[in-house]
Amino acid sequence: MAWFTKTRKPMAPPEKASRVPEGLYVKCPGCTQLIYNKDLAANLGVCPRCAHHFRMTATERLAMLFDGEYEVHDPGLVSTDPLEFRDTKPYKRRLEASIAATGMNDAVVTATGRLEGIETVIASMEYNFIGGSMGVVVGEKITRAIERAIARRAPVIIVSCSGGARMMEGALSLMQMAKTSAALARLDRAGLPFISVLTDPTTGGVTASFAMLGDLNIAEPKALIGFAGPRVIEQTIRQKLPEGFQRSEFLLEHGMIDMVVDRRELKATIARSLAFMGARAAAVAEGPSARGETA
Repeated sequence: MAWFTKTRKPMAPPEKASRVPEGLYVKCPGCTQLIYNKDLAANLGVCPRCAHHFRMTATERLAMLFDGEYEVHDPGLVSTDPLEFRDTKPYKRRLEASIAATGMNDAVVTATGRLEGIETVIASMEYNFIGGSMGVVVGEKITRAIERAIARRAPVIIVSCSGGARMMEGALSLMQMAKTSAALARLDRAGLPFISVLTDPTTGGVTASFAMLGDLNIAEPKALIGFAGPRVIEQTIRQKLPEGFQRSEFLLEHGMIDMVVDRRELKATIARSLAFMGARAAAVAEGPSARGETA
């Protein structure tokens, strides 16, 4: 009799290749439901089951808010790496990689178009470009957008999605906080509305400057909004933070923002708010500019 016997495991049949193309569905992090990509896009990036708000690109934001065609401003502005910064890799290489990945030259797109018939200047930030961080180019483009709005007597909307000031540009990036805030002060003196839309995440120097200076501050549901991160704050004060700390609902409850609005209702809410602030729809001009036309 053998000391032991070896049980042979039946060979598993080879796995059949899936007939479903990769990337056709996305899993919702809120409820784990699989969502068809086209259905998600049609629902403005909001889960139809649990209303989780997926992140949107800067150009998707513009398409969502404008009625149709719009004019893009200053697309050619690019950072020159003034400090020749290097951490794990040179800042120039980070810029090149982000430009290749996003098709943008920096972390914001500014444009003019009509929102429910109201001529509006919108700046939309792109998180996929070095975390939506604010450097010299971002500050310059937002400042120019505000100055165009003053010249055209148009309201301003800034959609923030950012990790804060860009450390690779040092004090030059911090100066953009004062620069954009001063431009918004001129907009205020001109009697023109500014609506700030805070999305997930809006943190650091962006929160500490233009993101919280709106005549109306609107946040998307469950967006992370704050200056320092929760872990840094806990280590500093040596206390456990309350549930939902730095989320938009918590900030609304404590008076830091004015409204929390579902993305599917955002455009209509902004239009009503602009009308309340005195903005009026203008007559459509002859020969509208094409989508993406630069100036």
